[in-house]
Amino acid sequence: MTNTQLSNEEIARYSRHLILPEFGMAGQRKVKEGSVLLIGTGGLGSPLALYLAAAGVGHIGLVDFDVVDESNLQRQIVHGTGTVGVRKTESAKRRLADLNPNVEVTTYETQITAENAFELMRPYDVIVDGTDNFPTRYLTNDASVMLGKPNVYGSIFRFEGQATVFSPKDGGPCYRCLYPEPPPPGLVPSCAEGGVLGVLPGVIGTIQATEAIKLLAGIGETLVGRLMLYDALNMRFRELKLRRNPNCPVCGEHPSVTELIDYEQFCGIMPEPVQTDLSGEITPAETAAWLQRDDAPFLLDVREANEWEIGYIPGAVRISVNELQSRLNELDTAREMVVYCRSGVRSARAVNMLKQAGFRKVKNMTGGILRWSDDVDPSLPKY
Repeated sequence: MTNTQLSNEEIARYSRHLILPEFGMAGQRKVKEGSVLLIGTGGLGSPLALYLAAAGVGHIGLVDFDVVDESNLQRQIVHGTGTVGVRKTESAKRRLADLNPNVEVTTYETQITAENAFELMRPYDVIVDGTDNFPTRYLTNDASVMLGKPNVYGSIFRFEGQATVFSPKDGGPCYRCLYPEPPPPGLVPSCAEGGVLGVLPGVIGTIQATEAIKLLAGIGETLVGRLMLYDALNMRFRELKLRRNPNCPVCGEHPSVTELIDYEQFCGIMPEPVQTDLSGEITPAETAAWLQRDDAPFLLDVREANEWEIGYIPGAVRISVNELQSRLNELDTAREMVVYCRSGVRSARAVNMLKQAGFRKVKNMTGGILRWSDDVDPSLPKY
């Protein structure tokens, strides 16, 4: 924004900032002059967007390509029932315009990629990572380092969260210093599979917003060089010291990664192969029809017990995918078997495990119990 003077309306709006000796008029002007690119408008992005707008950040960019789903509303508080089915960027922009019309909001209805990252990030002072997948985290980190911009990082899972500021130009480490290599695909379940306490992203996202505002205003001590860990279940905060790795391939003394790469490949996520043999898969509709016949298959549910309580397919037997290896002796290798989970991801893993153990008559029910609810039994709740 070119006009960094505060109007009388803005002075009244931000008065609680202005009377802070450490913040004052100078800090508020810097915040108004500043810009933040927010990658993701979900669990972390919701409190981030709200508090950045409320604080008067002059220009906020929102990057997301998803739409608001009813299951988001337990934690993604920038959205509401009235915007279910609406693009998340548009839903968030509407809410921010109502919260603070003085803030300029630019939306990017796209996925951030190696091809567009520099173009998206270059105009902004601070980058905030509100994503939930490893390829985007590594991409955001590498592009931030190469552009010399601070990356305010946060992540959440179940009852635990963490936050820090990656800024090698300020002497701190980058994401690769902390996590040189991504975990194997499928090892770390997503929040959709593992769950997340609804208020948890509010805590971590608010910490990220605090750091972004401090960076813009030039006040206080940031989390550069420190990783804050939060355990919501036991209500404990811990802090770890972080050091820059001089051998880091991105921010080290002799970087080997000097341009953006294929981050899906780096994280071991390969594109889905063209299916030529679908013998290992079966749809819910086909499963339902098969269950009515005399040669009905054994139906195996590999979800967790708390998911079973939400709803299950009648006749199924539950053995979670984490217990499967130790309970293979309970299953009959000679009987036809259909395996399902919530969406088909864990059941595919279970099918591979069973095949490696010698089971040959086993199929994965594509789409899991969610698709079963869509195609077979709409009375079964979706989660």
